[in-house]
Amino acid sequence: MTKTNGSIFRGDFTLVFFASLLMFTAFYILLPTLPIFLNRDLKIEEGQIGLVLAIYTLAALLVRPFTGYMIDRHGRKYFYITAFLIFALIFGLYPLAGAFVMILTVRFLHGLVWGVTTTTGSTLIVDIIPPERRGEGIGLYGLAMTIPMAIGPFLGLQLTAHQDYTLMFLFAGVLALAGFSLTLWIRYPEVSKASKQSFSWRNLLESSSLPVTFNLLLINISYGGLVSFVSLYSIKTGVGNTGLFFIVFAAGIAVARIYMGKIFDRHGPKVLAIIGLILLAVGHLILGFFINTTAFMLTACLIGLGSGVVFPTFQAMVNNLVTPQRRGAANSTLFSGLDLGIGLGMLLTGFLAHGIGLPHTYLIYGFLNIIALLYFLFFSLPHYQRMLVKNNI
Repeated sequence: MTKTNGSIFRGDFTLVFFASLLMFTAFYILLPTLPIFLNRDLKIEEGQIGLVLAIYTLAALLVRPFTGYMIDRHGRKYFYITAFLIFALIFGLYPLAGAFVMILTVRFLHGLVWGVTTTTGSTLIVDIIPPERRGEGIGLYGLAMTIPMAIGPFLGLQLTAHQDYTLMFLFAGVLALAGFSLTLWIRYPEVSKASKQSFSWRNLLESSSLPVTFNLLLINISYGGLVSFVSLYSIKTGVGNTGLFFIVFAAGIAVARIYMGKIFDRHGPKVLAIIGLILLAVGHLILGFFINTTAFMLTACLIGLGSGVVFPTFQAMVNNLVTPQRRGAANSTLFSGLDLGIGLGMLLTGFLAHGIGLPHTYLIYGFLNIIALLYFLFFSLPHYQRMLVKNNI
């Protein structure tokens, strides 16, 4: 991947892309089906189900900073391969977990290796992409996360149509193993490792990434509230099919990712981020103001497009500000903000929905995205521009 012309979809980029696509598909297979399995088969109460779901994100959040530190000092290859294999094998433990404590343990372990694989994979893909095509490459790589968002839940629901959850877990595990097999063929780029200085908590985070990371955290509060409660919103308001909502949502992300990268590489992040944040704000405001099927699907499209623009733009920004030896820390910092925002969104949305209802909650999130836009204009963007000048980039 050293040439700057022609398709970026070749060689090692393709291997990382399809390995990630298979991994994310396995992940999304469980998204709509795991709560049903926990309730019907394991007889776990709803409050405990919420804890089982949340501990996955918590585990990923805990491990990301350490992952960034380790892969910057010891390379990406063996962390990626080993974590990917463990991620695939853990699917086989779900049918064996017959009690709450056991399933909680399995989910925590799964979240840990998920945090390692996603952080390392996102760093590896930046190593592979030519710097002058970074926006394009990150945007296209994001399709490996977006396509599974549409097909994973569909596969999960089809596999459990007759409540055969063991088949579902095994199928997801086989998909993940297929992704693992691809990691063995990747020619991992030689990136000079960070100096072997003594461990410091400061080294776990990349300070230059913090303003953009906080921006992403703000946005993902509303994202976490959307993906976790939109099904309940649909049922309570009777506005439409949640499955179709997620298909439109994923399509919006995919379309945005295809085109945003080249725009970033030619014109930078300013216009892209502004458009993306406006789309997110308008989408949430429509969801709160207009309770009907047309508005419901329009929201899916607008928020999908906005999400497809904003996250890869922010990821390209933080990677542009660091040396190769700090990419792991930069990506782990950014993904930690993503995880924390989603977790806060899940908790906050449950609290607000109980007090003021979901439509009013999404109205608040519309204004929260306006705040995120103002934060970008007055803090994140100026910080990015100052750092580019300071580092002569």
